[in-house]
This record gives sequence, structure tokens and C-alpha cells, in this order.
Amino acid sequence: MAKKKKKPLLKKLLYKYRLVILNEDTFEERISLKLNRLNVFVYSALFALFLVGITTIIIAFTPLREYIPGYSSTELKQQATELAYKSDSIQRVLYLNEQYLNSIKKALTGDIELQQINRDSIFNEINASLDMSVLIPSQKDSLLRERVAQEDKYNIFESSIGISKALFPPVNGHVSSAFDLSNKHYAVDIAVAANTPVKATADGTVIFAEWTPQTGNVIIVEHQSNLISVYKHNASLIKKQGDIVKAGEVIATAGETGEMSTGIHLHFELWSNGYPVNPELFIDFE
Repeated sequence: MAKKKKKPLLKKLLYKYRLVILNEDTFEERISLKLNRLNVFVYSALFALFLVGITTIIIAFTPLREYIPGYSSTELKQQATELAYKSDSIQRVLYLNEQYLNSIKKALTGDIELQQINRDSIFNEINASLDMSVLIPSQKDSLLRERVAQEDKYNIFESSIGISKALFPPVNGHVSSAFDLSNKHYAVDIAVAANTPVKATADGTVIFAEWTPQTGNVIIVEHQSNLISVYKHNASLIKKQGDIVKAGEVIATAGETGEMSTGIHLHFELWSNGYPVNPELFIDFE
């Protein structure tokens, strides 16, 4: 019985059919093909394998795979990685700039926590930042220094006061208001005549030189060892942001600009590592 069933099935697969394509108007025979079911199955399977093979080749070896969801090129991955690195770098730069601006804001507003400053550590930082080999003058340099000292009364050699040699007095005058942490007065006010030259207390770079409503014309200089000096209520500013200044170089003229000014004076602040320092511990203003 099994043999009888197999024979009709094999006959059905091998039974030949004729596929004829005719012209509809003239009934003329155009194409005639002799087929059987086995041929149809074989050709269909081969065609399916061909489609699978072509698709695999396209996905594996051609750029068209980039348009298929889930696939991406090596170049796109590299670009994505580079953009990720750039994004991290930009975030770090923004963070550093934000910290930098916060430090300047503290210097301008005096909005900080009260902390005790170690005077000896600040002296050590200032002295360590000095290159003693540069300070040894030659004979020509000594002659030049003596000549400049006679011609320019605002030069760096007008004051020589023991340990405060590291910092130059911005102006000479009477201290009308002293440094007071309890009242949040993080500066000394020195009474001077109008348009008195205001000089940089040490070598550094001008990081702020603008007018503010409360403190008038303000200039801030950044020095070595995280030291910042602030000069407020100036009549005019001689230096601008980004300028490099030397100790004793004139950077502004004293005045009484700003809403908080009570007369012609220089409001002078010193900041070390983000904290206020009493300038009178380092500078003799009289």
C-alpha cells in the first residue's frame, strides 16, 4: 500500500505541464514552456537562495547597509566617538570658566565665608614664586635702575619696606577704613588726592577692567601663586583686560566712582586662593 502511495506522488511531481503565453487579440502563441511540479519547486528554491545571497552581500560589503536599521559604518562610529570627546572637553572648559567667573564674582561682591588666612603660608608662596637669579642685577642694569628711579617717581623702587618688598603699594596715603572680616569689609580704603596714579602691586595679568554701578571703575589683576589684587572706585582705567603689567606700573587713577563710594579713595583688596587677605600685613601704605 505504501508503494502504491509513493508512485502516484512521484508521478504527480514528474507529470509534465505546458505553459503557453498567447496574444490576446490574435491568439498567436508567443511562449511555450514544458514544466512539471518538481521543476517549479527547484527553480523557486534556487531563486529564493539567490535573493538571500544577494541580500547578504549587500548588507556585508556595500554602503547600502547604512540605510538598514541597526547597522552603522565605522566612519560614523568614529565621528560619534570624536563628538563625544569634544562634548566632554567643552563641558570641562565650561566648568573651569564657571569656577573662574565665580572667583571674580567673589572678589567683586565679597560674598564669601569667613576663614582665617595663614599669613606665613602666603609669605612662603610669594617668596617661592620669585626667581632669585633674575633679581641679581648687572652693572648696566644697576645704572639704568638708578636713572629711572630719579626720573620716575612712580616706579617700583619708591618703597622698600622689609618683608613687604614682594608686594608694591598701589598708592601711598592714609588708611581711612581698615580690613574688617566681621563687617565684611575685605579691603583697605586709602584716602588720596583725585587722579592719584594707582599702580599694580605685583607682576600679573589684567583679568577684569570694567565699570560697575556700585564700585565704579574696577580693575582686577591676577598674579602668581593664586594671588589676586582688586582696585575699585577709580576715576579712570589705563589698562584693559588681557594686558600684562609689571609691579609698580600705573594701571588706573584714583577717584570716587560708584554708588558705594564715600569720597576720593582707593578701595584695595588682596585675595589668596579665593579668600581675602589683610593688605596691611604685607604693604605699608603710609
